[in-house]
Amino acid sequence: MTQYKSILLAGLLPLLSSVAVADWSGNIAVEGRYFTSSPQWQGQGSEGISLSFQPEYRHQWNDGKDGFTFIPFVRLDSMDDERTHADIRELSYLHVMDGWEFRAGISKVFWGVTESQHLVDIINQTDLVESVDGEEKLGQPMVRVTRVFDTGSIDVFLMPWFRERTFPGINGRLRTSMPVDTDSAAYESDDEQRHFDYSLRWNGYLGNVDYTLSWFDGTSREPGFIAHPDKPLELLAPYYYQLQQAGLELQYTGEAWLWKLEAVHRSTSVEDYWAATGGFEYTFVGINDSALDLGVIGEYLYDSRGTDGQAPFQNDLFVGARLTLNDAQSSELLAGAIIDLDHSSKTFRVEASRRIGQNYKLSVEAQLFADVDVNDPLAAFEKDSFVQVELARYF
Repeated sequence: MTQYKSILLAGLLPLLSSVAVADWSGNIAVEGRYFTSSPQWQGQGSEGISLSFQPEYRHQWNDGKDGFTFIPFVRLDSMDDERTHADIRELSYLHVMDGWEFRAGISKVFWGVTESQHLVDIINQTDLVESVDGEEKLGQPMVRVTRVFDTGSIDVFLMPWFRERTFPGINGRLRTSMPVDTDSAAYESDDEQRHFDYSLRWNGYLGNVDYTLSWFDGTSREPGFIAHPDKPLELLAPYYYQLQQAGLELQYTGEAWLWKLEAVHRSTSVEDYWAATGGFEYTFVGINDSALDLGVIGEYLYDSRGTDGQAPFQNDLFVGARLTLNDAQSSELLAGAIIDLDHSSKTFRVEASRRIGQNYKLSVEAQLFADVDVNDPLAAFEKDSFVQVELARYF
């Protein structure tokens, strides 16, 4: 009988390996925000609470060569109607074959190596109501084709639909002095949101150096602002230029050192400029023979437009530290400051997180704006220093 069981199992193994594998996961979270100063403008509050829900469904079949991903996102916010929103972060089909990858649908892509800002990261639009640091992104409709080689890979991105940036509403904090009316967005291209964007990206390595070259041609993810067509003294309207961007990413990895650089050259119908962020991270491993790792970070941020441009970081210095406890709760702390070398402006940011049990995660975030110069683009946020606490339940 044992022999027949072995024969039966051997016959079933190829069939079982091709059976589809499906998985549900995700999180639901409650978040509280408290602003330490009175608001600058009427109608704004000093504290708020919000709920977010992000389920994830992943389905694989054909020995993992085919896959489907669906990640929706919903937030309900008590302070800002514009922060109450929903988005599809991912809804994509993936097929892998012989060094090729084909992905179609709505996806998220991250580019960049530096800590303080990600200049090259341009595929996905920023979800600004989610986070002022620009780390949260909207899902982008695209077709992505990847060819993998021994020394690297090349990606081609075809994007038939543009996503407009989200902005805080009139009652929201961390907004410009005049609210932005996203319903009045204007475009340089007559095709508006239907403009066909494309991008190419080569990712390779030489010894200890990882490098990436990229090219983007399409609608700029970062809008300019124009007077509102109906309420020019009360509201701003976003204006999206056509943009060409050449990007470079470099990272050298030593035993304890990481040297990083991001640089871009951007061209629009109104300006040509280049910007760069570069620096290092040095990690002290096992401090005093403990499990603690401490990374010390230093970066310089430059924009060739100087104080005439709208970029908040045109001649700035970032210093920070990353503490990893390497414990069962995955406890981490990241703290840093950006100092404007042209103005007196300073921004301080702290992010900390720790798992609680098997299914919960507590995150704390604080942002402080200090000595903000009246001519600094960050002047609108002078009174918007805040502390944010989030408790998430993962499933």
